[in-house]
Amino acid sequence: MRKKERYERVIAWFQENVPVAETELHYNDPFELLIAVILSAQCTDKRVNMITPKLFSDFPTPEALAASTPEVVFEYIRSVSYPNNKAKHLVGMARMLTSDFGSQVPAELEQLIKLPGVGRKTANVIQSVVFNKAAMAVDTHVFRVSNRIGLTTNSKTPLATEKELMKYIPKKLVPIAHHWLILHGRYICQARTPKCEECGLKPMCSYYSDMHKLSKEAEKDKNK
Repeated sequence: MRKKERYERVIAWFQENVPVAETELHYNDPFELLIAVILSAQCTDKRVNMITPKLFSDFPTPEALAASTPEVVFEYIRSVSYPNNKAKHLVGMARMLTSDFGSQVPAELEQLIKLPGVGRKTANVIQSVVFNKAAMAVDTHVFRVSNRIGLTTNSKTPLATEKELMKYIPKKLVPIAHHWLILHGRYICQARTPKCEECGLKPMCSYYSDMHKLSKEAEKDKNK
């Protein structure tokens, strides 16, 4: 199957079967989403959603968080991964928002990545979810699913994956495509035990095709 056709068929399947796809992080405004995304690095959305209500309630604005300290914030987020670093990042991010950006979450990649704790992936999430920009955030799910299905070819880094996906996915669909791939990786195309038999993308999937061929060859060898 040619790559263009694979993309067209995968996108068509998602559009028909997953018409609504959005972040599973809970938030009420761009500032809260930025906090949640920073906390979600190498941590589950479920865990982040458990701790953010109290954090959001006690630090509702960049000014409130900026006036705090990493030691105080740590007590709110101690159950997430890398709480020490993330506490420092959150306070530093809030202080920069207040000092450099008028307490507003910026929309541009170059500005977002200046904030402590914000790398390209986090910045792309904010651009996509908050500002509906054609920005593809590549996390472990997007990276794995893209390679397995065959949307990317030998992409060794998140940036290479991002560039290849952006080349073939129509710009207007990039924001939702990001969530399609994440949710598919989270619930169907899982890392250790992909649920291939439940997957509607089997006919377009390189991984399934390869596994199917190997299974047939093994069966032939067995019957010799």
